[in-house]
Amino acid sequence: MTDFYIVWKNLTRKPLRLFLTLFATFIAFTIYGTITAFQVAWDSGVNLAADDRLVTVNKINFTQPLPVSYVNKVRAVKGVAAVTQMNWFGGYFQDPRKQLVMMAVDAPSFLEVYDQVVLTPKEQEAWIQDRQGLIAGEAVARTYGWKVGDHIPVNSNIFSQKDGRTAWDFTIDGIFKGKTPQTDTNSVYFHYKYFNETKSFGKDYIGFLGIRTTDPKLNEQVIKTVDDMFANTPFETQTVPEKVFNKGFIEQIGNIRLILTSVVGAAFFIILVIVGNSMVLAIRERTGEIAVMKTLGFQSGRLFRMILSESMMLALLGGGLGLSAATGLTWLITSKMPQMPPLLMTHSIVLQSLGFMLAMGLLTGIIPAVNALRLNIITAFSRQ
Repeated sequence: MTDFYIVWKNLTRKPLRLFLTLFATFIAFTIYGTITAFQVAWDSGVNLAADDRLVTVNKINFTQPLPVSYVNKVRAVKGVAAVTQMNWFGGYFQDPRKQLVMMAVDAPSFLEVYDQVVLTPKEQEAWIQDRQGLIAGEAVARTYGWKVGDHIPVNSNIFSQKDGRTAWDFTIDGIFKGKTPQTDTNSVYFHYKYFNETKSFGKDYIGFLGIRTTDPKLNEQVIKTVDDMFANTPFETQTVPEKVFNKGFIEQIGNIRLILTSVVGAAFFIILVIVGNSMVLAIRERTGEIAVMKTLGFQSGRLFRMILSESMMLALLGGGLGLSAATGLTWLITSKMPQMPPLLMTHSIVLQSLGFMLAMGLLTGIIPAVNALRLNIITAFSRQ
């Protein structure tokens, strides 16, 4: 009879208690895995931002415009490898309640600055040559069933054309992929020239600039040069690294990280109390058995390891099942809700989960194991 066999029999001697304890642990790690995947997806815009990319916006607020003439001025700055202009379109397709992340850009320079947008050479050439062409990310194309070659009207809830229409006609020239699996592909891009020539107001103004520097070490120098260039003008600028810009944009919605961390922390605390209490009761019920085992020659250290192993096994079983469920749930959410950033069960989430499982097993098993280690045989028999 091996120690593992004894541990397993002790663990499964009361199936109902085992089921309820496993279920509690299962729920905790399902919540943890799913919410952490959400958090990773939410932070992907910050984590995947390039170190050599900067964003220039109006100093008053990023919703205020900048003159398009700033593009060529910034392009001439020493340390700037490429620069592109972008303008928020406020677009929607068919349903005004479902906004598109849609930008008017200069196609050649946009692809040079934002290399996470991956097109085939044929799609890239077609888009650059087509004045009314647009490219859509895989996720948004999947949501609306768009295909290359489709002709679609897209409305804007901000801008209108010179003839009063709010719809622009486009041809889908490409469906782009992300450079990495975490890259969000829920965006749409079209030609700024087409937009600028047809809109009824705001001609020759842009939303912000995307800048790629020749070396991340030159970022501070470029930031100072650009902002000093436009100081004391009607359109002063603020230039920041892309990571900072994305983080600030996310934080306007609220402290999502704090909310998610609070939910996970509350779930783990409750489960820790439940599982810990179950382990204490289970070992207390076996006081007489532990005394008999000591009488038969089982060393205290061996009993300590067996009880701690039982707690660890319980945590790993419930946590593993919960993490598997979270993996399936994130896949389902990503497939059913392509408008969201992709939810992925990354290696870091799995390793963190494994660490939490081991920590939970240790915390819930250490007190019962120490009690068994210190148990006096005569005292134990007197309790029976």
